[in-house]
Amino acid sequence: MNPKFSIIISLSFILLCSISNAQSAVIDSLKKIISITKVDTARINRYNNLADLYKEIDPDSTLFYAEKAIAASQKKGYNFGLATGYLNEGNASIILGNYPEALKYFKKAQTEFKIALKDNSNQKQIKNGLARSYASSGVVHSEQSDYTSSLQNYEQALKLYQETNDKLSISKILNNIGILYKSQRIYPKALYYLKGAYKIQLAIKEQNAPITLTNIGVIYFELGEYQNAIDYYEKAKKGFAKNNNKRGFALLNNYLGEYYTKQKNPDLALKYYQQSLDLYEGIQNKFGASYALYNIALLLQEEQKYKEALFYANKSLAYAQEIGVLDQTFNTEKLLSELHESLHNPEAALAHYKNYVKARDSINNQETNKRFAAAEMNYEFKKKEALLSEEHKRQIQLVVFSILGGLLLIVLSLVVYNRMQVKRQLTLKKEVAEYEQKALHLQMNPHFVFNCLSSISSFIVQNGTDSALKYLSKFSKLMRLTLEYSKGSLIPIDKEIESLQNYLELEQLRFHDKFEFKIESSENVEFNVGLPPLLIQPFVENAILHGMVPKEGKGKIEVYFDTKQEQLICTITDDGIGLSESKLLKENSVTAHQSMALDITKKRLKIMESITSKSARIEIIELNSEKQKTGTKVTLYLPIQYLS
Repeated sequence: MNPKFSIIISLSFILLCSISNAQSAVIDSLKKIISITKVDTARINRYNNLADLYKEIDPDSTLFYAEKAIAASQKKGYNFGLATGYLNEGNASIILGNYPEALKYFKKAQTEFKIALKDNSNQKQIKNGLARSYASSGVVHSEQSDYTSSLQNYEQALKLYQETNDKLSISKILNNIGILYKSQRIYPKALYYLKGAYKIQLAIKEQNAPITLTNIGVIYFELGEYQNAIDYYEKAKKGFAKNNNKRGFALLNNYLGEYYTKQKNPDLALKYYQQSLDLYEGIQNKFGASYALYNIALLLQEEQKYKEALFYANKSLAYAQEIGVLDQTFNTEKLLSELHESLHNPEAALAHYKNYVKARDSINNQETNKRFAAAEMNYEFKKKEALLSEEHKRQIQLVVFSILGGLLLIVLSLVVYNRMQVKRQLTLKKEVAEYEQKALHLQMNPHFVFNCLSSISSFIVQNGTDSALKYLSKFSKLMRLTLEYSKGSLIPIDKEIESLQNYLELEQLRFHDKFEFKIESSENVEFNVGLPPLLIQPFVENAILHGMVPKEGKGKIEVYFDTKQEQLICTITDDGIGLSESKLLKENSVTAHQSMALDITKKRLKIMESITSKSARIEIIELNSEKQKTGTKVTLYLPIQYLS
């Protein structure tokens, strides 16, 4: 089971109630009341009530009545009615699979609810409306796999619902937060929130309790606790039998299909998948239908019924592309490539495989690029804001000095205190911006960045801006390479060599050609071999700083890659002053600090061993020649890993 699909489908419908026969009677009653209602605001509220009731029966009718409410609210200047109309349009857009439009409506609703909060005395009703708009935005973001934005919206909704003590809505938000933690495979937290939601639902006899039971069952299924999973599924099934929540029941049928697939019972699995598909298509939910179709195609592929599987996979892809769900597109393209290959259609298989790779790259890069750009913009804004703040304070100081010249000592003390406060604020703002960026790309080595920036500063002072610009250009190239490839767990060996080449050229420039270097790889090293990013660089840096720099005369560093006995062997050799003398210099230096590179590398190697179940170790020896220390040799023995 693909966690992303199962998680996303369950989120869309937590906030939407099922429609019963009683609600149909309410709709008829409201229509009659509207025809005799004279007060504008009362008529608007009833339009919105109709729109909300119709959303499970006929989303088009929801849009019709919501638009009537919006038009009347704009004419009357009724912010609460306008906000509720936008909220109803957004919920209808979710059901119709138009997620970008839904987000636009929810944003408009939030703006109008906030305006209404300032002028209206009915704070509880407005806060609940605002909370619903945040919660609905969370639903859309979750279906678009933007779990960070989804969690932020749910937390804002939860805070508002707690202020109004709306237990029903609190239980729904707790449910959704639990599912988001499940998407990150943080199962203890997921179970904590879901069971908390179920406890409230049980107390208030809430009809969405079967959905929560379903999601708890899913977590136990993913943990391999199949008996617990089926127990919760059966409880949920009994709950759905008592209400008319077609979406929830469709979702449960899908999970039952996955359960019986796991239990090697394809007939029962196909039965439940088909029931899930029929329910989703009956309510025009293309997202759920796409996933059910995908599961049926997978099952048929397993039974080698490739032509039948192809029909369902093509239909799944069409739905996924229509509503713009990249995760579903990614997996279905891969499945179609495999099916065409099994049917001996190499051209079609290749075309779908290319689409699969394109979707995969988009998924990997989309979120990181967006967040990195946002962090960069935020950093620049804060930096400019801090500079303007400091300039303004200096102008104030000049005015104070000119006016209060006779009170020089007092003014000086105030200025010193003021500058200390400004410096503290600037430092704090800078640290916040830096940590935001570190959170986005942990692959950047802070120690290395600091050294390089210090070198640029040194070049400006000692060698002029031309040298500094040359160094900065190389540094920028290295950083782009680092950001591009360090996000993943492995980096291609040719890119690692390119990165080391750039880094060593930088250090050559920094230390005025204090050393020469050579990077080679054996012909045994295949092009698609990968290794963890930023694993070699700290040892090359140590060779330079602790081997080459203290040495009299020019030194040499060699990096060599080879494979032997299913291991990738990387050797870093230098002819510097050696380990003993370097250690002695550190002990005598007042600026010596404890390097954590070796400890971190050992931890990374242990993690690598646990993942690959193969040996990963490091060996550091001092080279001797005729009782003289002639350098250091570091050898990394890594399990061979290939890039997928």
